[in-house]
Order: sequence, then structure tokens, then C-alpha cells
Amino acid sequence: MALRVFVRRAGKSAIRKIAVLVVFVLALSGCDRDTPLFVVRAVASGVPSLAPFFDEGQGLGRDQQVRAQTAPGGLQQGDTPGLYGGSKQPTICDVERLREFLTDPANERKAQAWATALSITTDGIPGYLDRLTPVLLRHDTLVKNHDYKKEKAVPFNALLQTGIAILVDAEGLPAVKCSCGNPLRPFEGDTTRIKVEFDDRNEEWKGYEKASVVAVRPATRKVERLALVDVEEPERGINRPVGTTGKDDTTFDTRERRAVPDLAGATFGQASRTLADKGLAVAFEGGGLPPDGAEVTASDPPAGTELRFGEYVTLSVAGGASEGSSDGTSTPPGGPGTSRSTPGPSDSKPSTSAPSTSTPPPSSSGPSSSGPASPGPTSAPPSSSAPPTSDRPPSSPPPPSTKDPTTSSPPPPTTGAPPPTTGSPPTSAPVTSSAPPPGTSAPATTEPATDPPSTGAPSPGAPTASTTA
Repeated sequence: MALRVFVRRAGKSAIRKIAVLVVFVLALSGCDRDTPLFVVRAVASGVPSLAPFFDEGQGLGRDQQVRAQTAPGGLQQGDTPGLYGGSKQPTICDVERLREFLTDPANERKAQAWATALSITTDGIPGYLDRLTPVLLRHDTLVKNHDYKKEKAVPFNALLQTGIAILVDAEGLPAVKCSCGNPLRPFEGDTTRIKVEFDDRNEEWKGYEKASVVAVRPATRKVERLALVDVEEPERGINRPVGTTGKDDTTFDTRERRAVPDLAGATFGQASRTLADKGLAVAFEGGGLPPDGAEVTASDPPAGTELRFGEYVTLSVAGGASEGSSDGTSTPPGGPGTSRSTPGPSDSKPSTSAPSTSTPPPSSSGPSSSGPASPGPTSAPPSSSAPPTSDRPPSSPPPPSTKDPTTSSPPPPTTGAPPPTTGSPPTSAPVTSSAPPPGTSAPATTEPATDPPSTGAPSPGAPTASTTA
């Protein structure tokens, strides 16, 4: 009865709005159900692998019981302060023993499978191991793990529990699970759409929270040292040079307060590096890493706030988060991008800043394979010389009309007499000095001249964000 009265009073217009809203909600929920989940195998600390590369009974590495840290779940960069932990005991991972094992001719087939999983050659194994650094996980971490089966490295998505000892590479990415020697690669799925499978050997551990699970992406610069937290004495910080096992560690007090710097107007890459140098971590809303050149508009907490080592600062950026991973893989986004950016692997919107007065050559517009993925032009007008100095491609002659023909759809073709001669070309399309070669897309003049530039490049005056070596 109540529903019937409501319908009578609502009127036809309101009923139509309600119907549209219901259809929209159902459509969204249907899409969400159709999106596949990434099945992830749980790997608990201290539990031996069933298909290891290395016999775990020989003491290659040793996990520890570490309490998981509360953190914004999703993506974290490899140089994030406090992302990893350390210990006074240097034997959490015996790199020399792993080197001897993989270079022993008796283990040649295992070495070949191991190297293939990490995209290196067997000859490159010793040099690769020299650049690895032993750490302990301080967060439940998503990776692509590998079992050794039938003389091959078999990949599978895994969630490694906090406290597992791993080796990380020169970009801060997990590379080897210490206890078994199994190679690791970055997780390539959507961190918000995972289905973690626990079993009788790897039961759901205390402190597990799906919202705090992280995946690691490369740092935006060459990493010289890792800022760790002693897992046994959290008030003790450890600076560990990359490629060392602990003998060159220096320590610092994690309780020391550090002020949030003023980051408004900086690029995202500059801001994240500045915070890392200060010992502060970066959080992102929306799940995806913003483009390195995206402009930072604000921070939370604001500039001047004093925080302890490893505490998070949430950056607001113009345009939201970028789809894809920063290492160049086709990683699905961690969630829809917003104007503020908390880790997690999203569609990015262009910056709203004024377009540059010059256009770089197409060959330099793409992102580095190790930097955050960002949208960019998929084609460029043909040119036999240096690029033009304005957004408009070369034309002969330029239309004297003040109305830009590219800002609206071309008018329908003229069916009668041609328009009076005014000295300007027909408005149906801009006249160019040459046509694009067959098979190429339309020249850039089909886009509005007022479109903002791609966020893959920083705004004028800001230095280009460095990429990871």
C-alpha cells in the first residue's frame, strides 16, 4: 500500500528517474560481478614450499614472526621508507650460498629456469645477485611466485605473509624468496580484486586484512639505499646500501619528528622523492600510481605537520591516478582514480594546466619502461623535419579565420554553390601541406586545440622526473 501511494504521488517524471537509477545500479553491479577475481595462493611465514628451487633444510634463509603494519593497501614504490624491515642478524638470507648453488654445474637446469623467470641469462646470475639486498616483509605482500616443476619455473600469484625474508633488487622489487630460493616478480593484477586461497598448510594468519595488502612497483629513481625498520626494535631504523647484506648498515632513530614539506606545484615524481628523502611514505587514493609528471595540489596532513619515520602523507594530484604499473607491464588498475591519490594498482585524466608552447618529438613522449605508465598520443602527424613549434601541425596557408575549425564537428558537405571566396580554406577540414601516409591515424588537428596535455610529461618549468636505472 505504501509503495502504491508513493508511486501515485511521485508522478511520471519521478518514476522515470527512479527506473533509470535502478537500471544504472543493476548495470554496475552486473559489471562488477563479471570482472574476474585474481586467485592468489597464501604463503605463510615459516612454511616450507612444496616445490622449491633450493632445499630449505640447508638454511638458505630464515623467516621471522613479525607483526603486520597497518598501511594503505595497494601499490607502494620500492624506495618507500619503512616498507621493508631489517634485523641485527645478517643471516636472514645467505646470498653467497645461493650463488654457489646456482653456479654449480650440477644445478644447471635449475639455474636456467631460475634465470628465465627473472629475465636474465645464466651468465648474468652472479652480477644479478650482487645487486640484491636481504630484507624482511613488514606488510602482507602480493607477488608473482614461482615453483620448480618438471625442470621449469611455474608462475603463480602469491600473498607472502609479513615476516618472510626476501631479496629485493636495485629497484626495491621483491626478487627472491630466501628460504627456498624461488624467484619473485611483481604482481600484475588488480590489488582490489583478489581472492586469497588459504589451505591447511597456509592457514589464515592472525592480523591478515585484505585492505592492507600491498604490491610493490619500482622506485622512480635509482635506489642507493633502503630505509628499513628493525623488526625487533621498531625505534631503530636501518639504512642499508643496496647490494649489501648488513655489514655496512647505519642506524637512526625512527622516533625523530620530521616536518611535511610544502609540495604544492611539484610533480608527483618530485614530491614522492622528496618525501622519501625525508623518511615519509606516500599514500594514494584510487589504487593507481599517478603519472610522474602529474601536478601535486595539496597534501594530507598539510605542510609543516611533524610526523615520525615511515608515516604516510596522502598526495592530491591534478587528474587522478594512472592506469597500469610503473614497470611498464599491463597491470590492471587497483581501482577508479580520484583527484587524490592511496596505493593499490586507473584511468588517468589529463592535467588541467595550460598546454606547452612546444611539442616534443613523438619518440620522447612515451614513458620509461620502469616509470609509471601514463597515457600519451598514439599517433603523430608525419613530418620530414623538426617538430612544429605550436600545437597546430604545418599548414599551407593557415586559415585567417579566428574560429578554430577543430573545435567542433565539420559542417555537412556543401550540396549547392561553393561559399563565397574569403581567402580562407573550406571549413570542412583544415588544409595541410601533405596528407598522412596510408594506414596512419588522423593528424593531431582533429583534437581540440584547447585540450590539456598528457600527464605523462611534467608542466613547463618543472624538471622531468627521473626514471629507475
